[in-house]
Amino acid sequence: MTEMVHGVAPLASGDPVLPRWWRTVDKWTMSCILMLFAIGLLLGLAASPPLASRNGLDPFYYVSRQAFFGGVALAIMLIVSMMSPVLVRRLAVLGFLASFAALAMLPVLGTDFGKGAVRWYSLGFASFQPSEFLKPGFVVVAAWLMAASQEVGGPPGKTWSFGLTVILVALLALQPDFGQAALVLFSWGVMYFVAGAPMLLLMILAGVVVFVGTVAYENSEHFARRIDGFLSPDVDPTTQLGYATNAIREGGFFGVGVGEGQVKWSLPDAHTDFIIAVAAEEYGLICVAVIIALYAMIVVRSLLRLMRERDPFIRLAGTGLACAFGVQAMINMGVAVRLLPAKGMTLPFVSYGGSSVIAGGIAVGMLLAFTRTRPQGEIGDILGRRGR
Repeated sequence: MTEMVHGVAPLASGDPVLPRWWRTVDKWTMSCILMLFAIGLLLGLAASPPLASRNGLDPFYYVSRQAFFGGVALAIMLIVSMMSPVLVRRLAVLGFLASFAALAMLPVLGTDFGKGAVRWYSLGFASFQPSEFLKPGFVVVAAWLMAASQEVGGPPGKTWSFGLTVILVALLALQPDFGQAALVLFSWGVMYFVAGAPMLLLMILAGVVVFVGTVAYENSEHFARRIDGFLSPDVDPTTQLGYATNAIREGGFFGVGVGEGQVKWSLPDAHTDFIIAVAAEEYGLICVAVIIALYAMIVVRSLLRLMRERDPFIRLAGTGLACAFGVQAMINMGVAVRLLPAKGMTLPFVSYGGSSVIAGGIAVGMLLAFTRTRPQGEIGDILGRRGR
């Protein structure tokens, strides 16, 4: 407990991997992830039985699958968090290339599962969503390019990363998956800002995003329908947003009681995109506040630790991963309370979904690897060495 509050003990040379990892990893972030996963299983016990019943499956079919995928995700998270930043970068590049190829082949080999957007590969026993695995790899690759551009004689990494971002956003928008496209663009924008982008350029890019959004609204029925539904002053009580809004209102501060909620019987996506509505109805605002606090602690602690980092690549990649993680959670909850248009985005480590939870384990494992305590030296010492 002392280490969690006051920092880590000094490293001894020649330490075995596990003791060295335990001293340097952010235990508060790991604890928050485990708590989110436990909350997800608890909510799954309430949200998934109605869906299992409709599909003629065992009542706890989806909960057991989530427990299995979650166990795999946590194991991957721990393994990745023990890696060096260089090894993480190398594996991220390979993972990004594989995910990019899978994303490009979706129009030919993918399926929409009747949801109107071709985002998945059907494997028979499970489904695979390439965009979930693409995000952490993209963040690391973009951070690597931006960091390389800061070196003397380095490549135009910022320009290359922007071109890569445009390609990915276009591929995601064609599915259509505007939520993931916005998340990729946001991650790049945050890293570009941290890398020293001028405010004027960021404002110009924001204007371009607004223009592209206007064009998409005028030419995409899928996009326009979601925006119109968000802007409408009246909420159709028979839609998913209507059911979620009513559930949150009924839950109040303390909820209607464990197992007493009704929204799970009406919402087809109660165990995925709208699981926060189940939490709000059965456990009330208190449970939702705890979930928000856990996400906030993960993001804030990660950013505070990255502020001490001297390596530009680690600082940029860690910032992109932390902000993408937090914004995805914010988008999911914002949709449920009608602060944002419907996006079809899961709540990390809480919503049901094999691709989502395993990709989340990879992303958080990378974040833990980048935020591990490393000997940095004082900034004055570093500047002194450069001046010699």
